[in-house]
Amino acid sequence: MAGVKSVGKKPCAALSGPTISKPLFVSALLILDSILVSLIICYVPYTKIDWDAYMSQVDGFLGGGRDYTKLEGDTGPLVYPAGFLYVYSAIKFITGGQVFPAQILFGILYIVNLGIILLIYIKNDTLPWWGLGLLCLSKRIHSIFILRLFNDCFAMTLLHCSLALLLYQKWHLALIIFSGAVSIKMNVLLYAPSLFLLMLKGMTIQGVFSALLGAASLQILLGLPFLLTHPIGYISRAFNLGRIFIHFWSVNFKFVPEEIFVSKEFASALLLLHLTLLGVFAHYRWSQHEGGLFHLLHSRLSNAVSKLFSIRQFLSCESRFKTLSREHITTVMFVGNFIGIVCARSLHYQFYSWYFYSLPFLLWKTPFPTSLRLVLFAAVELCWNIFPSNFYSSLLLLCIHLSILWGLWIAPSEYPYVDGKPSQTKEE
Repeated sequence: MAGVKSVGKKPCAALSGPTISKPLFVSALLILDSILVSLIICYVPYTKIDWDAYMSQVDGFLGGGRDYTKLEGDTGPLVYPAGFLYVYSAIKFITGGQVFPAQILFGILYIVNLGIILLIYIKNDTLPWWGLGLLCLSKRIHSIFILRLFNDCFAMTLLHCSLALLLYQKWHLALIIFSGAVSIKMNVLLYAPSLFLLMLKGMTIQGVFSALLGAASLQILLGLPFLLTHPIGYISRAFNLGRIFIHFWSVNFKFVPEEIFVSKEFASALLLLHLTLLGVFAHYRWSQHEGGLFHLLHSRLSNAVSKLFSIRQFLSCESRFKTLSREHITTVMFVGNFIGIVCARSLHYQFYSWYFYSLPFLLWKTPFPTSLRLVLFAAVELCWNIFPSNFYSSLLLLCIHLSILWGLWIAPSEYPYVDGKPSQTKEE
């Protein structure tokens, strides 16, 4: 695929229909969805799942508990980093722990997140104007935000905010916000490989290190009360990458027999597939214009070594790297996360929020006809609204995911930079 050339025309140009102002259409979407959110809060019954557990865990923290192994709720032990406790402690303070005012708060969060996402799409200009409406059509996403009050909502809102900042080349602030999202739920780390590759392409080496240092410092600061008292308990619970989810709740691999589903061999195979797909896409797709991943890494390493012998050049804040295009940043971030979704052993219903908002973008990046894109979008939504999931719905979802991934693989590769000249004003 290394020989595929980028295509300059917009993928939606031929099928965009009547020309309508996107900002005007976005404003209408936000107003209409705000009305819908209000109606849902007023007339659709709240679904009790994790809220009581969240409040119990927060009560333990506010009561002085600093041992993560002893912070539990009615659905199990606390398994999220410290940022989760701070966010839900604030929610408890604002709402008094009551569901109805919390729903109003999450309704506002839903609209804020939608606004950020619409900004990302407008800045990319990948979809036709009417395609933006797809971002408001998910029954499951409305439920996750407004009727379930999951922490995924805050984590993904911060992640989308971080992505929006990347589009404006605000790397350091984006990394801080990204770290904040990770501190609420670790699924955000699915974006980490893509983000690191973009940092190598769009920043100097000292800029990469300083941005990573800022992100790590935030994690340490947030976790300090627990790291100073019970560090092993905090790290083992909050950053446990080996958790095994219950087979019954899996939306994607429900067709796999449970004994295989929970096995280490299955988990290892999926991890290997995940890393392989990331490597292949990074080498042949995301680094195609730099001569491949290994050439990119070699050039950045050589550049860093040469700077070590020139103090003036090392201390210089002026970047000689080209500015990454917004489409390339969004593509690499969304596709990298989607690869993680495809290879995830278990996807619970709230995990749909991890990638729903990227689906229209990903579908319009494929060379598929618009009719097929819409069918695939609707089919994904259908699979996520079948409860409980079954053999056929989970198998269908996997087939759709693989079809989209194949479409992304065969799609033309966008040119990753804004122009051919180095940027003199870009932040390191």
